Amino acid sequence: MLVSSMVSQVSALDFVRSAMVEQQQKMGKEKGIVMDGRDIGTTVFPDAELKIFVTASAEVRAQRRFDELKSKGQEASYDEILHNVKQRDYLDQNREVSPLRQASDAILLDNSTLTIEEQKAWLINQFNRVVNP
Repeated sequence: MLVSSMVSQVSALDFVRSAMVEQQQKMGKEKGIVMDGRDIGTTVFPDAELKIFVTASAEVRAQRRFDELKSKGQEASYDEILHNVKQRDYLDQNREVSPLRQASDAILLDNSTLTIEEQKAWLINQFNRVVNP
């Protein structure tokens, strides 16, 4: 949990963001890359062919993280994880450099109630509709 609790503070540092964006853009020079991140569609690849903004409720994300930690045999507190998720969202949405927000041209995928198979089918459909019509 210590690393997770520090991600927002470290990623808010301008020199860290700049270095990360530069590295990510180098990796994505060729088409066909899939990237995940809180500012990929707005800052790193604002002109991406297909942008999907994936979200789920804070409670669902906390439960998923809790289940993941428990499955690895690690101690976990759902309440602590939920607090961390909400705090990270707030910090990321309100930071000065590359705040977390959905790009205006991104397609929203709220996977709060979707199975992995449902998400996979939805993503393939979006890809075929936009990139491979």
